[in-house]
Amino acid sequence: MKILSIETSCDETAAAILEMKDGMPVLLANVVSSQADAHAKFGGVVPQLAARMHIENITPVLDATLAEAKLIKDDIDLIAVTEGPGLIPALLIGVSAAKTLSLLWKKPLMGIHHIEGHIYANFISNNQSPKSPPKADQPWAGNFQNERFPLVALVVSGGHTQLVLMRDHFQYEILGETEDDAVGEAFDKIARMLGLDYP
Repeated sequence: MKILSIETSCDETAAAILEMKDGMPVLLANVVSSQADAHAKFGGVVPQLAARMHIENITPVLDATLAEAKLIKDDIDLIAVTEGPGLIPALLIGVSAAKTLSLLWKKPLMGIHHIEGHIYANFISNNQSPKSPPKADQPWAGNFQNERFPLVALVVSGGHTQLVLMRDHFQYEILGETEDDAVGEAFDKIARMLGLDYP
């Protein structure tokens, strides 16, 4: 199964293609278009600007992702997209693109929770390929069937800081989280106060 995934929850337009082989995800392509330079003069991400730039970047990013994987639309089995949480204007661009491709290409569509994506990114190895399976001393090399549970995940992203207990796949219990600003938001605000460059 080949999965095209789309991410526009904040200020980067990203797409990747994963292929599941023998129960293991293999990364075939990963393309990211950064908006850091555009947001630098504001000292942080401006949601409406991010959305406008996603509109400009989404098609070139998707084209580059398919080209990097040496695939065409007919090779894709499923489209996945970040559906939230995130900046609403930015999320709408990725979700709209994914829904459009799903309809035009007649492919199933799956919405992905942003924080769940952060957690599961740790299960994937960039160096993994069918020719070089994970070694026994690499427990987090991407074999979903053999992960060690329970585990505690620390999520520290721009807008979210959480400790999450996973007793098994897709079973989450939030042990703790910030009550106001996430670590990433606090970092940006303090950096602005100190006059540090963004990002």
